[in-house]
Amino acid sequence: MTNRKATARIFLAAAVLLGSAAPVLLQEKPQPLRGYGVTVTSVTLAVTVTDKKGRYVNDLTEADFAVAENGVSQKITHFRHDSGAPLSLAILLDVSGSMALEDKMADCREALKRFVSGVLRPYDEAALLLFADGDVEVASGYDENKSGLLDVLAKTEAYGKTALNDAVAVSPEFARKGRNEKRALLLITDGIENDSQYSPSEASEIAREVEVPIYTIGYKLPLSDQLLAKHKRVPGMTPSGIIESLESFSRATGGKAFFADTLEGLNAALQEIRAETGHQYILSYTSYAEPEDGFQKIRVTTKNPKHIVRTREGH
Repeated sequence: MTNRKATARIFLAAAVLLGSAAPVLLQEKPQPLRGYGVTVTSVTLAVTVTDKKGRYVNDLTEADFAVAENGVSQKITHFRHDSGAPLSLAILLDVSGSMALEDKMADCREALKRFVSGVLRPYDEAALLLFADGDVEVASGYDENKSGLLDVLAKTEAYGKTALNDAVAVSPEFARKGRNEKRALLLITDGIENDSQYSPSEASEIAREVEVPIYTIGYKLPLSDQLLAKHKRVPGMTPSGIIESLESFSRATGGKAFFADTLEGLNAALQEIRAETGHQYILSYTSYAEPEDGFQKIRVTTKNPKHIVRTREGH
């Protein structure tokens, strides 16, 4: 991992993991309503709407949306749709040893250089997180000036084991610290997992607690038993299981999963992700659910039943 002395680290809290068998959920910060003992939580949603042909729907107003929490209708307290709004993007890049094979790391460096310098806009801010060997390193913090990120990226090499699930569990909390209202986490990986303490379902459960959609790009996945056999991996890992894990991270958080086998496909996926974040609607509502009420399922719909609406599954 590059330039370790100049970087901050997010360690995957070994003490926390060992101290509790259950995952520690990353919660919104509830504020007690003074004098009444009621927990009030502002829930923010990034919402994408497409038609049956996959085209973005951009002409909706607040009145076109309905939000329900556990089946109960909620009042929208904030609404914004601005395709020109700046984006805070945290890039979570797999730099484990398997990424050194098949030119995967070289391709990712080239594609991300093109994406950061030519697709992201000057007023978008970006951060680079690198993960391998059980920790996630903040290699470059959020900044509109992306020269530092590009310098680190150019020197990044692949090494070590892959704790993919652990990285997905911890990184959204960093991603939410972006200064812009529109935020997203971009995960690029070959899907190999051999060092996590969390399962894919536990990682998804934690990630969906944070109001940041995860966009995943599975690059040059080993989509045959023969290819998969060449990798060190957790027992029971299958090609279909890799795809399902990556899709579950995005599905739980309202993002989208992409899969590519060529540099051209990787470039196309990155462009589509930036386009989609530009088309998002930002909605908020106030939840009065108590912590002991557990997971609250969220459903967002529009007046048009033909619309396909994506957002995170709950809080």
